[in-house]
Amino acid sequence: MPDSSLRPTVAPTAWERYRPWRRAFEAGFWIALYAINAVAGSLTSLMDVRRVGLDFAAWQPAVWETSSNVVALALVPALVWFTRRVPLHLDTWRRALPMHLVGSLAWSVLHVGGMVALRELVYASQGMDYDFSPWLREFGYEYLKDARSYASVVALMEGYRFLVRRLQGEASLLAASDDAPPAEPVDRPERFLVRMLGREFLINVADVESLQASGNYVNLHVHGRDYPLRATMAGIEARLDPARFRRVHRGWIVNLDAIAEIEPLESGDARIDLRDGRRIPCSRRYRDALRPAA
Repeated sequence: MPDSSLRPTVAPTAWERYRPWRRAFEAGFWIALYAINAVAGSLTSLMDVRRVGLDFAAWQPAVWETSSNVVALALVPALVWFTRRVPLHLDTWRRALPMHLVGSLAWSVLHVGGMVALRELVYASQGMDYDFSPWLREFGYEYLKDARSYASVVALMEGYRFLVRRLQGEASLLAASDDAPPAEPVDRPERFLVRMLGREFLINVADVESLQASGNYVNLHVHGRDYPLRATMAGIEARLDPARFRRVHRGWIVNLDAIAEIEPLESGDARIDLRDGRRIPCSRRYRDALRPAA
């Protein structure tokens, strides 16, 4: 029997090196970004106040800028969720743009309302009143700034996701070539084509352990790695072999061969333990259909 210790080790990919630090980097980036904005904005606002000779205490510009950036930071998770639900891509931007215009208005309402509330609290602690009237004119002024900020943040998020997909690898259904018939029926593909950092390789459909919905993408879980596929859950479910793959949740499809155990829950739902140690949910809507096959 060959000695397993003599097997060559595979160097981790850039994605595998980055993945353990991903959440810390993402949180740290937004915290650092808005902290820098608050400090820089406070200094420039104070310089503007001093240059024109306005009678404001030094702490007031700091309160204006800090309150704005604290509320913007608090809204980042909501914007992350919204941009996942309504992503901006070259092939979908016309449909998504009106929704983002509405989103920018909602974001501005929350941003302005939150920062005004914080300013009023700080001013009240100093025995002063913060005046944001007339509301309509002031909100219009703030929205013009917020719309630019909203667009910049969305662009940052989409750009970052594009880079992550390049590192992670992006899958597509193996289609027929221009000059040759497909290797297998395209309606029931046997392989996915994955592009990663300029390289291409094939993944057998049988090796996909589970599929998870993620906005306009479906993440393919394969041997501990995730590959986003531009598709809907309903669309990809229709292309997979129902004897091998089953829908177990609104956001999950599982390879039946990857299931180790199904644990019923008191709610009527279930929890599926996969052979690789991961757990995925199974809703009661799909549980009965899964039982005869598992």
